[in-house]
Amino acid sequence: MSLAARLRAGETVYTAWSGIPDAVTVEVVAATGFDAVTLDMQHGGHHEDSVLRGLAPVIAAQKHPIVRIPVGRFDMASRALDFGAEAIIAPMVNSVADAQSFAQATKYPPVGLRSWGPGFAMPRRRTSDSPAWLAGQNGETLAFAMIETRQALDALDGILAVPGIDGVFVGPSDFSIAWTNGKTLDPALPAMMDAIADIARRTIAAGKLAAIYVVDPKLTGRFREMGYSLIALGSDQRYIAMGAAALLDAARARE
Repeated sequence: MSLAARLRAGETVYTAWSGIPDAVTVEVVAATGFDAVTLDMQHGGHHEDSVLRGLAPVIAAQKHPIVRIPVGRFDMASRALDFGAEAIIAPMVNSVADAQSFAQATKYPPVGLRSWGPGFAMPRRRTSDSPAWLAGQNGETLAFAMIETRQALDALDGILAVPGIDGVFVGPSDFSIAWTNGKTLDPALPAMMDAIADIARRTIAAGKLAAIYVVDPKLTGRFREMGYSLIALGSDQRYIAMGAAALLDAARARE
């Protein structure tokens, strides 16, 4: 089942977060219990070549491949889809115009202006049926606009109304900075939780999908209750650090 189908059926999907631009590391992350793997080009080290190579082991592991593109790199949204990504997360979508540009890059006509060229995506999915691929892609690939600024919050209803925008992805760290006018970095800031809940409510009411990055896993249940169904947890560097700490603690406890 595709990522789009699972989310639209009401499932909660957990995605790993990959910032190390190495296909072998991505392969290891994809072998864990996460449902999906997101390759991060914005703040992570991923680049075009590592995305091209890194999506392959995610697909081979039968996990859902997602890419977060750099700010404004809507051309990369199209390329990542052509490489085999199922979903694209675009940061700093702060206006309806930003959302329109993003949607045009991710959807084929008549919804958008995506150019034909899935030379990697189709073989990786073991299909050569071009007509079926063209007919299904607009519904099977997802475009998530990040909501992480006051401008984006003000424009939320307009962003959600853009054809081709499938959902929003909340970045709570940047949102906390915006919410406090640059005074606080706190992805669990209590004062912004009503706003984050309202984003989910308005998104679901518009028939779109709500996603969020979770720094503290103890908040996951709260975000699920709000309606967030795609949840990103941690990062590959954090997974390594936590695993190493657990092993060392276990070893030292027996000294």
